[in-house]
Amino acid sequence: MILMNLSKKTIACVAVIMALFAFSPATYAQRGDTAAMRQRQEAMMQKMTTDLKLTPVQVDSLTAIQKEFQPKMREIMMDQSASREDKMAKRTTLMDERNKRVQAVLGADLYKKYQDWMEQNMPQRGGGGGGRMGGGRGN
Repeated sequence: MILMNLSKKTIACVAVIMALFAFSPATYAQRGDTAAMRQRQEAMMQKMTTDLKLTPVQVDSLTAIQKEFQPKMREIMMDQSASREDKMAKRTTLMDERNKRVQAVLGADLYKKYQDWMEQNMPQRGGGGGGRMGGGRGN
């Protein structure tokens, strides 16, 4: 049971991180996507800022954390020499570190609201599996 909960938490954390990275302006630029996608990313960040009543300092801190962790996550995902299990372990460690930093910026109460917001507002990715992705409860 504990292992199953840990797996669900890990998957949820992976989903949150991937969803955040999917809305990164650098990701769009690298993929050559349109200005419309960048506008959606900016609108999503503005909605999160408004819904969670984030301060400018919190927004700047979250943006800095995202910019720090995005290339690290991309490097792990692109590593052809690592096994799937190794990649998952590295991603889990990286996400735990990132989540601790986000929680330090937001505080425990706002961090829970942030997780709920991510779960409710991030678009579903990938094939059929149902449900929205995001909002791990790992901390």
